[in-house]
Amino acid sequence: MSGSEWGRLDPRMIVVRPLNELIGLLPPLAALVFFGNFDTWRVVTSAGVVGLVIVYGLLSWVNTKYRITDSQVELHKGVLFRQRRSIPRDRIRTVDLTAKLGHRLFGLSAVRVGTGQQERTPGEGTVTLDAVTAVEAERLRQALLRRAEHVEEHADDDGVPIASLDTRWYRYAPLTLSGFITIGIVIGFLMNLVNELDLRFSDVGAFRRALRWLSEAEFSTVIPVVAGFAIVLSVLASLAGYLLQNHNYRLTRQPDGTVRVRRGLLTTRSVSIEEKRLRGAVLHEPLLLRAGGGGRVTAVTTGLNKVGGSSLLLPPAPRAEADHVTADVLSVADAPTASPLTQHPTRAKTRRIVRAVVPMVVIAAALFALAETAAWPAWLWITAAVLIPITVLVGLDRYRALGHTLTDDYLVARSGSLDRRTVALRRDGIIGWKITRTLFQRRARVFTLTAVTAAGSGGYPVLDIGDDQGLDLAEQAIPGLIGQFLVED
Repeated sequence: MSGSEWGRLDPRMIVVRPLNELIGLLPPLAALVFFGNFDTWRVVTSAGVVGLVIVYGLLSWVNTKYRITDSQVELHKGVLFRQRRSIPRDRIRTVDLTAKLGHRLFGLSAVRVGTGQQERTPGEGTVTLDAVTAVEAERLRQALLRRAEHVEEHADDDGVPIASLDTRWYRYAPLTLSGFITIGIVIGFLMNLVNELDLRFSDVGAFRRALRWLSEAEFSTVIPVVAGFAIVLSVLASLAGYLLQNHNYRLTRQPDGTVRVRRGLLTTRSVSIEEKRLRGAVLHEPLLLRAGGGGRVTAVTTGLNKVGGSSLLLPPAPRAEADHVTADVLSVADAPTASPLTQHPTRAKTRRIVRAVVPMVVIAAALFALAETAAWPAWLWITAAVLIPITVLVGLDRYRALGHTLTDDYLVARSGSLDRRTVALRRDGIIGWKITRTLFQRRARVFTLTAVTAAGSGGYPVLDIGDDQGLDLAEQAIPGLIGQFLVED
């Protein structure tokens, strides 16, 4: 739909929206069928909820209309509360095409248009058209991102390939710890489900035998078995998550001046980012992923920081591939995130070690006191005490990670151990500096220098940099910006 006339979303959204909602309810419904009680009120309530969802989908379609003119993208929607949104087309920076399972069954897609403004509340500065046909979604993507200086539409052009999924990358999935997080979420969900629906898992033979074994087996036997079972489940969950999120991953450079990321199995996603609005990239290297020689890359740009997963440029992959993607996307010969870094003063080492060790010492002391006074198990404080030397190593690794440098176009800063991040931020994208100094930092003669930018998270810190070192860095990165506020002794 374009021009001055108002149009409606595809009428199939009346079915698609409830279908997407009901797909999310399948696990609890399945659990209720197999383990729950078939009380009449529960069946009636469930049917009523389904009916309300369908009616709400119908009302949403009736009350939603949009219009795309030469200068504006307008959307009017709302059932109980009416919303009217309008964004100028020359402010559009990103277009995100998302197709959940329900969308894909009917050949539809959701189009999310983002501007360059920072979002203070979810949805601010964006317009989402849910849902239009997949063909119309692709046409809108090209039309909304096209500028006068660009060539005409390339309907069949897949762009210039930068990276694509290699099946060998799946070996990095278990190193992200996403499997453990998934297991924790599932366990919490199931426990809540058991309480709310009065499910009788104890009536199932396998569960009953497992519970009996856990209660009767020796503690030294239970721990390795449970740990091994958790690791296996975590690996399987990580592999499944990697498949669902990154299946058919492709990163390309488009003729319309954007880089485009496409990925996903059940829910497919296509995000287009205007290249001239890219302000840098972030290399993420969590501890296990780093130990396996891998990393992932996200973009520093406007309009995406509040949307989970939208800024991803490369999923967990080999470090060499991360450097290649960073250099190609930023259009430089060598990846700034691979540049040699200047180390921070040794006073920062002391701070890193103290900040890592002190919390564990306090925990160990508290557990020891509770073991003496409240008969808590002694193994708790012994375990905490054993972990103290490990926290020293973490502190040392955090110091080794600290560093910064300047390239011709980028400010590079690195920090972190358990979750190491290397940020490459365009120097011409820095709009200000923020200096933060705590009492302990003043005593150590270091401070945190934050580069303020209109993209990404809004600011990227250089932690515990020396006084003279930090001021010199700020002056060299943007000459004259901070110098006008300095007073010579």
